[in-house]
Amino acid sequence: MTGPDIIQQDARAMVATLPLEKIAGRTVLITGATGIVGTYFLATLRELADGPHAPAKVFAVARREVPAHLQQVFTHPKFELLTGELHDPVFCRTLPTAGLVIHAGGYGQPGKFMENPLATLRLNTAATCELLDRLDPAGRFLFVSTSELYSGLPNPPFREDQIGTTNTDHARACYIEAKRCGEAICHAASRGGIAARAARLALAYGPGTRADDQRVLNTFIRRALTEHSIRMMDQGMAWRTYGYVADAVRIMWRILLEGREVVYNVGGNSRTTIRELAELIGRLTQVPVSFPAEAPGQALVGAPDDVRLVMSRFEREFGPLSYVPLEEGLQRTIAWQKCLYKTV
Repeated sequence: MTGPDIIQQDARAMVATLPLEKIAGRTVLITGATGIVGTYFLATLRELADGPHAPAKVFAVARREVPAHLQQVFTHPKFELLTGELHDPVFCRTLPTAGLVIHAGGYGQPGKFMENPLATLRLNTAATCELLDRLDPAGRFLFVSTSELYSGLPNPPFREDQIGTTNTDHARACYIEAKRCGEAICHAASRGGIAARAARLALAYGPGTRADDQRVLNTFIRRALTEHSIRMMDQGMAWRTYGYVADAVRIMWRILLEGREVVYNVGGNSRTTIRELAELIGRLTQVPVSFPAEAPGQALVGAPDDVRLVMSRFEREFGPLSYVPLEEGLQRTIAWQKCLYKTV
């Protein structure tokens, strides 16, 4: 199975769970269209493009070239790629209006969103305002926020009525504060009668990444496939709760199309330590995993010790959730990266 086949198979499963009549005939604008989340939103729309629930048009916004796994999407006449920098207000004002706007632009990788803090701030604040201006009357808007807003809070799991305790000089403040402001913009728009929603996304993983993705799960798989071993920098005792990207995007579609609240958590249920994650990837790829003999090394600056979300707000509104198990999701992610790195 090729990389695009893996993604499209997931998209077919997602489509079966969505209120498709709320997508049919609408123009859709997606930022961050070539990232992992944007890829799955696009795959969903491509699955619908030739059927009775097809969108009228899909405008996909990206800052760089289309990766190979998305090139076929843009051969369809309903899909158009718009390339530019969202932190440039002049570019934002050239974007078309749409009935559904999904703002997934910006890096989810800490190493990258910390490289250009001013751009990160603009992407989630000024660009959010500009994109709301591109929304048709009676349209619906989704802002992809982050679970990093809970940074500094003890005792996870966290609810939507909680917020973190980090200050504006925190190492990741450009990202955390920008996402807080983006959510505040959604609240303000909602009070003005606009259906603006925010999704606090936590640790989505799966197919659709690029070869330069530095997030820890993808780094482990890349090392396993290209170096044939996983060498840990520390003992990997931090906890994480991962969610397969198809599950996360399915949840976000429901929030966008039907959500009644402004802010929702979007997380998985695959709770693991970083150490256990590395060991599982090592077992699935049949490579050894090694740990340093000395004291733990430095984690990425500002990284939380535990990431876990309460999903009861979504479940009260939409019913119980089912999730792709971590091992199954990792098998699909490994298959994707084998295609990405041309390994067998």
